[in-house]
Amino acid sequence: MELNSIEKLLEKYDLAETTLQEEAKLRAYFASDDVAAHLEHYKPMFLYFSKTQNDTFTKEVNLLASTKTKSKSKLYQWISVAAVAVLMLGITIPNLVNNAPKTLADYTPEEQEMYLKTKNALTMLSANFNKGASSINVLDMASENLNAGIYKASFVSQFGKTTNQFIK
Repeated sequence: MELNSIEKLLEKYDLAETTLQEEAKLRAYFASDDVAAHLEHYKPMFLYFSKTQNDTFTKEVNLLASTKTKSKSKLYQWISVAAVAVLMLGITIPNLVNNAPKTLADYTPEEQEMYLKTKNALTMLSANFNKGASSINVLDMASENLNAGIYKASFVSQFGKTTNQFIK
């Protein structure tokens, strides 16, 4: 009868449903010498719990050290807030100072000429790039057609294998 109740208590223990009194019964059972053979693997665990139950922490806790770490973490928080503020000011101040947009007439004739040459060069580059992109589309279509042909050819080879088996 006792073995049956111990097994039920172990099931409850595994499901974390035991009370402190039931756990004390388990510790007492596994501390004894007459533990059932199929429950021997629980014995070291409960002996460890019994042995370490009265262990206490004896080291002294230094409370000043924890206040130093708190002050350091606050210092780092304020440094990060200051960094974000400097970054935001660095972005917004130049935009506030130079808020008047410039037109092409505001530049010198040399700068205007360089602008127009650059614009023409980029237009020509864009046109040539578009031609190259359209030729790549043609290659994509050819690749798709080739893949479709290979797929259909696999049916022909499968048909040939089946036909040869049928003839044999």
